[in-house]
Amino acid sequence: MYWDAFTYFDAANRILTGQIPTLDFFTPAGPLGYTVAAIWIAVFPNGQPSLLIHWSTMTVTVPLMALVLAGVPRTPRMLGLLLVVPFLLFSLLPFNGKEFSSFPGSDAFGFYNRQTRLILYPLVCGLLFTRHRGVLITLVTISMFVLFFWKITGFLAAGLICAFALLAGRLRMRDAAFAAVFFAATLALIEVWTGIVSSYIADVYTLVQMNSGTLFPRIAQALSINFGIVTALSALILALLVVGRSELQQAFAVVLEERSTASVASFLDRPAFWLAAITIAGVFFETQNTASQALIFIWPALLWVLLTLPSWAAGPHSVMLVAGLVGAAYLPPVVSILERTARAYVGGLRYASLEHENLKTLGAVTARASVLRRSEVMTGIYEHHRSTYDEIAASGELPGSTLYSEFDFQITYLQTVDRAINSLRTLEARSGVHFDTIMSLNFTNPFPWLMERKAPLHITVGADPFRAVAAPDADVERAVSSVDIALMPTCPPTDANARLLALFAGGLSNHQRIKLDDCYDAFIHPKFGPMPPSNS
Repeated sequence: MYWDAFTYFDAANRILTGQIPTLDFFTPAGPLGYTVAAIWIAVFPNGQPSLLIHWSTMTVTVPLMALVLAGVPRTPRMLGLLLVVPFLLFSLLPFNGKEFSSFPGSDAFGFYNRQTRLILYPLVCGLLFTRHRGVLITLVTISMFVLFFWKITGFLAAGLICAFALLAGRLRMRDAAFAAVFFAATLALIEVWTGIVSSYIADVYTLVQMNSGTLFPRIAQALSINFGIVTALSALILALLVVGRSELQQAFAVVLEERSTASVASFLDRPAFWLAAITIAGVFFETQNTASQALIFIWPALLWVLLTLPSWAAGPHSVMLVAGLVGAAYLPPVVSILERTARAYVGGLRYASLEHENLKTLGAVTARASVLRRSEVMTGIYEHHRSTYDEIAASGELPGSTLYSEFDFQITYLQTVDRAINSLRTLEARSGVHFDTIMSLNFTNPFPWLMERKAPLHITVGADPFRAVAAPDADVERAVSSVDIALMPTCPPTDANARLLALFAGGLSNHQRIKLDDCYDAFIHPKFGPMPPSNS
């Protein structure tokens, strides 16, 4: 699903041409991640997209981890290293824990899901290990601010974890109040200066309305996709409660006797309850994700279990049981990502580079020769049997249930975009026109970036009509009606693209529809006059 990377380049092009996320265009996640990626794209114009977007997160995560290291105690001496190594592993490797293809390859999708987990990681580290009050307040405030503008579900998950930290006494009420006031004041200043906060909240509300009926099914999906780690964590929590039951009973008796905030905090501030709180927050976050590095931010709590285990375990059998369950919870995703990395870079040695003329760094991909051949064959079939695929799209189905995650579909998309740019330039030269604003009736719109043009205002980045594109309002209608050219891919036609066309049909009603080439139709603004169809 490499076209997920295109959404960041689409957003970067808009930002670099003066558009502001949430004010001028809708984003399926928060505006900050796209803005940071845009900066990296501008600074590293020759960077490979999937690496560049993933690594851009270090703009915020590295300073947060530096704060953590500044506040952790000096003993045990290896504590900082044990916290940093997993962080570096997940920060450097652009791989998800689950595979969507039997062929080796890197994961150029699920970016903001991976990024959000990497931001949650130092926050959990700080709550569990930082003892410096100033460092902790700074860490919590910055983390919550970043998460709010990165992905709102990550912000809510962090809120659940911070709420438990408050109950468990790791975060003082005064410190939490200070962080909340500073956070609110910062949002207020940004809102007064730009108006972006209220616009962003309105976008979030729109997304919630569009996806409100999917929460409970998605909880089941999150639990099933991450069954292994959730089961191991559940077993570990139960084992910790059983092994430490005598201490737990004594602490609970103190709570009943004293009925004080301090006694409740002392009772809750133990590994089993922390693991439960972080797991619940993690599963909640996973309800909006279908792939990524699930629950990697549980490691600080697991490390706490390992560091304190000898002091309270009932004997060697308890130590072995708990240590084994810690390994069962965290080693599978680590091993999976390391294995996928090795497969991608070793197997990729036999891959062939994609040939292209117009794709810039978006074409910096390799694939198996068999995938390239299949893409060529399928493109010809799409071209000559379009009516069949139109009928499939009209039925609300895809040609294959996993079409978008198939390597050959993504390669076909790259090749047809490359060819469409040539067709566009030919049309412009033949007609003596210049299309300044380019829209795409598709999930993503790489054309403005690749052709150094502009994207229209108010159009969603990552246009999933089932989850992220609301019915157009007057502003959207005006933006669509003024667009110079809108492009619709037809190799193959899909129900999603047909739905996008239906949504924007009002704005395109006066545009002339022509066949640009065998794999793209074009809708051209009437100001350019009648256009002849392509000769392809």
